[in-house]
Amino acid sequence: MLLLYTDGGSRGNPGPAAIGAVLYSETQQLLDFAAEYKGVLTNNQAEYLGLLAGLDLAKKHANESLTVYMDSELVVKQMKGEYKVKHPDIIPLKAKVDSILVNFSQVNFVHIERAKNKFADKLVNIALDSAANA
Repeated sequence: MLLLYTDGGSRGNPGPAAIGAVLYSETQQLLDFAAEYKGVLTNNQAEYLGLLAGLDLAKKHANESLTVYMDSELVVKQMKGEYKVKHPDIIPLKAKVDSILVNFSQVNFVHIERAKNKFADKLVNIALDSAANA
């Protein structure tokens, strides 16, 4: 089983945005991570792009089960089918996520508090700070 922590954030909504993703083995061994400034986006767009970046990391381990941890309750509920995706900017991002998820034997989405998503959140802020200081 793979454990994926993802985050995305914008300073302003919309505003400068970045993503962070951290991939662990089931024994909590760090396998990979990503952080990237993404330009001006909404917070929800950044959350989905963070998820996509994390799934790109996990694709190297396709056919395994995957648990995705996110502090975005909205995205987790949309991925579980509890909320519909209505925003035209989010619909294609959700479709792209869905097309990648078929590569895994099982996928679970778990909403966590921001405090339990510290590493992915830190990567977002590092990318935002780096872009602001460039």
